[in-house]
Amino acid sequence: MRTRILSFVFLLFTCAAAAQLTAQPDRWQQRVVYDMDIDVDADNHQYTGNQQLTYFNNSPDTLDKVFYHLYFNAFQPGSQMDLRNLNLPDADKRVSDRISNLQAEEEGYIQVNSLTREGSELTYETVGTILEVALAEPIYPGDSARFTMEWDAQVPLQIRRSGRDNAEGIDLSMAQWYPKLAEYDYQGWHANPYIGREFYGVWGDYDVTIDIDEAYVVAATGYQQGEPESIDGGKQRYRFIAPTVHDFVWAADPDYEHIAYDRGNGTTLNFYFQPGEATSENWENLPRIMDEAFAYIGEHYGPYPYEQYSFIQGGDGGMEYPMATLITGERSMNSLVGVSVHELMHTWYQMLMGTNESLYAWMDEGFTSWASSEVMNHLREQGLIEGEVTDNPHARTYASLRGFRTTGMQEPLSVHADHFATNSAYSVASYTNGAVFLEQLRYIIGEDAFECTLHRYYNDWRFKHPNSNDFTRVAEKCSGLELDWYREYWVNGTEYADYAVTDVEDLDASGTTRIDLQRVGRMPMPLEVSVTLKDGTETYYYIAPEILRGEKPQPAYASEWNVLPDWGWTNPNYSFTIETNKQQIEKVTINARERMFEDDLQNNGWED
Repeated sequence: MRTRILSFVFLLFTCAAAAQLTAQPDRWQQRVVYDMDIDVDADNHQYTGNQQLTYFNNSPDTLDKVFYHLYFNAFQPGSQMDLRNLNLPDADKRVSDRISNLQAEEEGYIQVNSLTREGSELTYETVGTILEVALAEPIYPGDSARFTMEWDAQVPLQIRRSGRDNAEGIDLSMAQWYPKLAEYDYQGWHANPYIGREFYGVWGDYDVTIDIDEAYVVAATGYQQGEPESIDGGKQRYRFIAPTVHDFVWAADPDYEHIAYDRGNGTTLNFYFQPGEATSENWENLPRIMDEAFAYIGEHYGPYPYEQYSFIQGGDGGMEYPMATLITGERSMNSLVGVSVHELMHTWYQMLMGTNESLYAWMDEGFTSWASSEVMNHLREQGLIEGEVTDNPHARTYASLRGFRTTGMQEPLSVHADHFATNSAYSVASYTNGAVFLEQLRYIIGEDAFECTLHRYYNDWRFKHPNSNDFTRVAEKCSGLELDWYREYWVNGTEYADYAVTDVEDLDASGTTRIDLQRVGRMPMPLEVSVTLKDGTETYYYIAPEILRGEKPQPAYASEWNVLPDWGWTNPNYSFTIETNKQQIEKVTINARERMFEDDLQNNGWED
């Protein structure tokens, strides 16, 4: 069985590598190969690095410059991350003014000492967290270039994601630790300064060697190559290989305990944590729960394509990386499972779908949040965690968005992640709005088309860089409906749907009743109007917006389903008649299941 699965994984990676040359019919993708060796001075929280980087220019453009991210430079007083948090009205409490107060030995930096291309020196300049590199000879379409870099670095005191000595005593949380080539795509270079928000990376292969003191246990992205090898100076050498990923994380601590859990299908789950009263019992129970989570996720969102995944205690909360996550570990069981599920789900909605998070954070955090709610509800149903199983695990998400909209602080999802006016607006747009987008799409296109959309999105776009239109087109292909209006309203604006029942009136003695509806909000949506009679009979009346160009199939929850004529979005009013006497009607309700988002739910019904 294991041989068969490994063969599938090899085939998947081979196909993915070939697909990167052309990706989609109208787009291409760059590719990188990293070979890095680092030597860690753990006592002084410093390290030296050597990087051999091969960059494949699969674009139709001639490149006369390249850019690298130097993320650790953000952890210096006066950096753009520092200034951003000093000036936000609701700065992240984990950051606040902490960067401003760093002492020299607590700061982070990546100092490039040399950079050559095929042996020839290059001209470069460090500008904050970006290394700007001028190329003496351009990289032509279809060509590749091999860069060799040597650098020194200091690990900052742990503030945001990366760093040393986190709040739980983990020595080294090594995220965003190496000079990382910026992405170049159909929109050009993406060399944004690091202010603590999102990431975007080039697909490629990593071969990373880490020399570190013998006392340390190292956990990382990728496949560890044998046991660590003892070397001179009281050190040991770890080597990891990671194929077809767009980042690499590692962590190290002398006290790590390691649990390896074989899922029996070719995938090993690794758990690294500091044992103690606040961790051991919960971390020892975590593997069997995450095994069930993997099974559910694989069935509903696509199979996990790698041979290992590591849950690593470290960082400042929870942060996702390829084949691994850093999570703080001193939590209740439910909290530990919750953060583990959320970060794991990022494997599907970011680590396999390499969207530009800065432009489409809601496709990353939002889709992950939506799926996490589904997975957690399943785990509760299986009795693996505490809590009530619910028919609508997204109700709180809808309520959260509804509440935030009353503050007047909401901004469109189309705002670049770095440029939201507040952290609150960014968080709601990315996590909450994105989750509602997905659940509301299920309401619009129906269960079968929605399930098709998630699976086809995985199959068509893994190991690529999908944008919001790419996802919408998948949903259109699965449903046969036109959905660009939905994306445009929900992503580019903040004026959403709101509908009202304005009147229910007898027309004549023969028993015909007219129901009058009004579109109060600007956004058109398909409507489900349920009419409940006093004898308990419930009938659904479905009204599609004309611009949907079709309708969803009858859902399982509606035993009586009547499709009415379309509603043109320019008309604020709509009426329909039913062959029932008004006196027989108990209530008329729009959006009874509350899967359509509305600011005002109080105008959705009429009752006798």
